[in-house]
Amino acid sequence: MPCAARYAKLWPMRRADATDKPLTGWQLISLRPVGDHAPLRRAAAAHGARVLALSPWRLRLRDDPSTRAALRAALQAERVLFTSPAAVKAAASLRRLRARKDQIWLAVGEGTASALRRAGITRVVAPARMDSEGLLALPELQRLRGMSVGLVTAPGGRGAIAPALAARGARILRSDVYERVPIAWTPAALARLRALPMRHAALALSSAEALRLSLNALPPDLADKLRRARAIAASARLAAIAREAGFRDVVVADSPRPAAMVAAAAHPATRLPLA
Repeated sequence: MPCAARYAKLWPMRRADATDKPLTGWQLISLRPVGDHAPLRRAAAAHGARVLALSPWRLRLRDDPSTRAALRAALQAERVLFTSPAAVKAAASLRRLRARKDQIWLAVGEGTASALRRAGITRVVAPARMDSEGLLALPELQRLRGMSVGLVTAPGGRGAIAPALAARGARILRSDVYERVPIAWTPAALARLRALPMRHAALALSSAEALRLSLNALPPDLADKLRRARAIAASARLAAIAREAGFRDVVVADSPRPAAMVAAAAHPATRLPLA
């Protein structure tokens, strides 16, 4: 049973009040894109924690004739697969999303599935295990010989999906509808990280690419300091990547949802007491 699911049985998440904030004094470090930290802030605040936003990139819509043509082709495939809520938002801004009766639309997780439903796609298949491995285990993606799969995504990240589907015989119609643009951190952001007590800090890790970019871009002393934070990984795969990157204190959350990430950080079995 995933870590956060076990936590839910032992110590259910509930609305915190002034006397019930188990992460008081803690900071959660967020590597989400610029403008995408609010859900984690809300989940953290419910348990007394604050969020230090360290966005290594911003998202930029691709809007050119080749992108629109690739998206049009991807949306005509027999299987249409979206890899993130950002992919749904970008695609919907370029073209109205409409599903044919003979198509199956899929999402890598519930967040992406919810974004598709808001965009008007009523029937969406998503895995209970919200990662690439869970997606690739879906029955709808097993027998693909001679079938087309429209992959609506961005360059980088989730690199295992397209090769795995191609190995099953699928013809991949890829549409990169947005891109991640690296940004430089401000001196103020670096100063906040430098002043952060890592004994009571947790890194919310939902992207291997964001972690790699951050560790490479940070000054060596701050990269080493970041490795002393507790890594809250959104999947077992990301937990392994965190350990390989030098993190020693790694906890696996039940999903990439902010509430699940905070649940993993907040559970008494994994928390360090405040000094």
